[in-house]
Parts: sequence; C-alpha cells; structure tokens
Amino acid sequence: MSNQENAMFCYQCEMSAPNGCGSKGQDLGTCGKNATLARLQDLMIFGLKGLAAYREHARELGANTTAVDDVISDTLYFTMTNVNFNFDQHIAQLMKIGQAGVQVMDLLSDAHTHAFGIPTPVRISQNQAEGKAILITGHNLDLLKKLLEATEGKGIHIYTHSEMLPAHGYPELRKYPHLKGNIGGAWHDQTKLFSKWQGAIIVGTNCIEPLKERHTYGERLFTYKMVGTEGVQRIENDDFSEVIAKALSLPEITGFEGQQTLVTGHHYKTILTLAPDILDAIKQQKVKNFFVIAGCDAPGKEGNYYREMAMALPQDAVIITSSCGKFRFNDVDFGTVPGTGIPRYLDLGQCNDSNGAVHIALALSQALNTPINNLPVAIVLSWLEQKAVIILLALFSLGIKNIYIGPKPPQFVNQDILQFLIDNFDLHLTSDADKDLEILLKKAA
Repeated sequence: MSNQENAMFCYQCEMSAPNGCGSKGQDLGTCGKNATLARLQDLMIFGLKGLAAYREHARELGANTTAVDDVISDTLYFTMTNVNFNFDQHIAQLMKIGQAGVQVMDLLSDAHTHAFGIPTPVRISQNQAEGKAILITGHNLDLLKKLLEATEGKGIHIYTHSEMLPAHGYPELRKYPHLKGNIGGAWHDQTKLFSKWQGAIIVGTNCIEPLKERHTYGERLFTYKMVGTEGVQRIENDDFSEVIAKALSLPEITGFEGQQTLVTGHHYKTILTLAPDILDAIKQQKVKNFFVIAGCDAPGKEGNYYREMAMALPQDAVIITSSCGKFRFNDVDFGTVPGTGIPRYLDLGQCNDSNGAVHIALALSQALNTPINNLPVAIVLSWLEQKAVIILLALFSLGIKNIYIGPKPPQFVNQDILQFLIDNFDLHLTSDADKDLEILLKKAA
C-alpha cells in the first residue's frame, strides 16, 4: 500500500500526510489533542442537523426561531478552520447548542398544540388496513394535515408509519375519519414494509432508505421537501394530485389483518393535568420509579436491550417514552400501577416531544422540593442519528446527569470525550439490561 493510501487526515490542519500532523513539525500527541477538538466539532455539526430539522418544522407552523437561527450561525462560524482550539470553549458552545435544542423543542411543541390541539390518549389499530390507501412516514404533522384535507371525501384511507404514530393523539388530526391506524414499526423496516404495502407512500422528513436494486415500490413512493432519493416522484407546492391519483389507481390493500392495537397521545401537557394523582401515588409509595426509555431505534438485535429493560421493570415503575425507539416495546400492554389509575406506559410522542419528559421531571422536582437529579427518574436512551444528538445535548445543558445511552457510542466520540462526559455528567454506556436495571433501581431507592 502506498504512503498516500496510508495517509492520516488531520481535521485541524486540513491536510493528509503519511504520519499525520507530525510531517508539519507537530508530534502525534498534539495531533491527538486536536483530533479531540475536531470530534467535538463533529458533535456540534450533528447537533445542528437535528436542531435545524426541528427548527424547520417550527417555522412551518409560524414559530419565531430567530434565537435558534443565531446559535446555528454562530456554531458554524465556530467550527471554521483555525478559529478555536480551546477545549472549554468547545464544551461551552455545545451547551449553547443544547440550550437552543431545549428552546426549539418547546417552540415546536407549542406550535403543534396550537395548530392541532393538545393530544389525549387514544388506542388505534396496528397493522390493520383496507381499501385504497396512502401510508405516510416521517415527522411532519403539517404535511399530514394538508394531506388529510386534500384527500377528504375521495375514498382514500390514510395510515401512519413510525414517527407519525403520535399524530393520532392530536384532536385536530384525528377528527378526520379517513385517518385510520398505524402500520409497521421504526423507520428501518421500510424496505420490507413498503414492498408488502400495495398503496401509495409519502416520506415527509428524514429517515428514508435509498431504493434497493430490486425494489418493488419506487413508482408508488413520493417524497416531500428535503427528502429525496433517486427515481421517485416529489410532491411540489403541496400539490397532492399525483399521489391521490396513484392511490386510486392501485388495488385495495390486502395482507394487513392484524388484531393488535397501540396506545399514544400522552403529551406532557395532558400528563401534567394528572399531577395531583401522580404526586399522591408517589407519597403513598405506589409509584416508586419513572423510567425514560426513549430514543432513535437502530436495526439489529442490540436494540432488544430496551425491550428487555421495559419488560423487567417492577409494577410500581412508570415508563415514559418518545421517538421511534418505543417500537421495541410498545406492543406490550403494561396496564396501570396497582392501586392507582395511572398508566404504566406513557407515549409522549415524536422525538421532538422528548422535552415532555423534562417538563414532567421539572414539575415533580418543584412539587417534591427535590433537585431534578435526585428524583426517582432513570433515563435510558437509544442513540443513532442527529436528532438523538441534539436531545442529548439538550439534557446536558439542563444539568441532567446519570444518563444511559446505547447500544453503542457514536464513532465521533473518542475516549477523551467519553471520559469527560462520564466525569462531568455521569454518563453511562448500556451493558446488560438486567444488570443496568439493578443498578438504576438501587440508585433510586
């Protein structure tokens, strides 16, 4: 192999050389330190990607995102070559991104509830479908509202997939009788699910899988705004005529006769109305723990960790979830906490509704006069993509500690960064579900 093929790339010097920065007179130890800063900047950029996605949805609904826009701009400037080599300032900038994440999720949550009403719990069908139909996936509730309006009275059923599941909780969306149930699970079942689905399909935000060579659904697939892949049609200017025509031209849906149901719609603004009951249950020791088991699901058996933990929780523990990670265990009927009417499973909504867990924790902290990190609340997150990064940074910026993440750390977190997060935020990597659960229950006791 040639020296060029063996070359190491230094982000700070923006050059390749057989021995990294050493060829410019720097020793490799210095290069390693700069590499840590470069990885922190990678963390910033991934966080900004998630931040920009939430900002886009908030802006669609008329929210003022000026303060968030300023953080995006300042951070991009910060990451320019030769602008900053100070570790502490890198951490401070990451906390600013996290604070902007808190702000944008609150803006988006308020925009959603203003436009579509405050969600309330609802039980819907899972994997049951019939008739002419469109399946919609992604996160864009504004898109769904426009689609429901455009398809009203046309004999087309609308079904949700993945992160669109929480749409059923919003009163201004579920008032449309042709919004039916949910189909499939997390985003990564697309290839198999879409091949089986006979109707039209709309992908409205991120999490689209490129078409495989032998795909069978490309001519039924439509994308919206930022989303795209080769060989599929795009919906332009909110004109749904082509996707409607496609849905009507296709055969009626068959092969989806499941008997399962799912529950969603536990928005934090609804849960806070139960605060007196929850506080009373805590004081009576009927509710002893809250487990936030949430995040972005990744394909593979490692994700079964989250199901194993949820299934092993004692009956006096309440599960708070959001994002597509819940599809690892949302098929389970967890019932209610014994002696109370409090559900043991609370689905706050999409990944951008992760702020709901913070609002619930802050309300508990104030009511119980207990610091938030001393509450009987455990946080166990599945971690995959950019939105997971902004959520984690948001939690860090609020000073929340003792978070477990898995199933493995992201590649841009090296040992130096991981150790900093362990030392300053008591961050943990997930290991064995039973062992981690034992530790978390002991800490909460």
